[in-house]
Amino acid sequence: MVGLGGIFLSTRSIVLSYPRTKGIILVLMAAIFWGVSGTVAQYLFHQQGFSTNWLVVTRLLIAGVGLLFFSRIVGKQNIWIVWKNKNDLLQLVLFGIVGMLGVQYTYFAAIEHGNAATATVLQYLAPVLIALYLCIRARSLPVKHEVIAIIFALCGTFLLVTKGNIQNLAISGPAFAWGILSAFALAFYTLYPSRILSKWGTILTVGWGMLIGGIGFSFIHPPWKFEGNWSLPSFTAVVFVVIFGTLLAFLFYMESMKYIKASEASLLACAEPLSAAFLSVAWLHVPFSAVEWMGALSIIATIFILSAVKRE
Repeated sequence: MVGLGGIFLSTRSIVLSYPRTKGIILVLMAAIFWGVSGTVAQYLFHQQGFSTNWLVVTRLLIAGVGLLFFSRIVGKQNIWIVWKNKNDLLQLVLFGIVGMLGVQYTYFAAIEHGNAATATVLQYLAPVLIALYLCIRARSLPVKHEVIAIIFALCGTFLLVTKGNIQNLAISGPAFAWGILSAFALAFYTLYPSRILSKWGTILTVGWGMLIGGIGFSFIHPPWKFEGNWSLPSFTAVVFVVIFGTLLAFLFYMESMKYIKASEASLLACAEPLSAAFLSVAWLHVPFSAVEWMGALSIIATIFILSAVKRE
């Protein structure tokens, strides 16, 4: 859900200390909201009987409408202008169905079959997949720092999934499969919409992507087809996932780009998997061994390695 930052956002530098501090606080809040929302989703799945299908379709529809409303009222944009070009429309629909719906569904499915900590960390393999894709597209071998990042990612995944014992999986097969698929989905979600993002802006494009993905998935699982136990805690959890973990998190992340560089924001966003892991252990009592922490930190380290040097 944060890999977009280094691809299509502003890299303007701000010299004054207060605006820079403001940007750091905003991006950290966004990352923590994303991480906490994953753990809250785990609570809904495992303890309140909610389904991935319902939470995904509901989140996409409400957040999509919210972002478009923000774009229209606050940004003063004509939200319907994206529908006037057939090429843009086709790309937007593909982004909404394959990219937006794909990354949301695979991530929540990984949480439902496993836990938020593992799902979020596995999704952070996306930058390594992006680096490999760029190597293939450029028909070149990975450079030194990319090779190091790939090694860290493979070692981290091995430790996270096996706890260092190759004969046993520490997580279920479906949880691992959905986690890897979420990394591929995030890589596609990051790379594919670059042209329409630069043309129409991030909030408008992502808002339509969410709404299109939600409408498309409604034909498979209508939002009124509910599964779970409604109570004040579960209602509060759903509100948090949709409002704080989607709308506010995304808007805070966008706002932070006015004060800090996108590369800095991408690194600070590593607070997402860490917050998801810590909260899963502290609140939901998910067992997370020292070996799994080593694996998680190895995967997160790939973000720092890949950010150290830019590929030409």
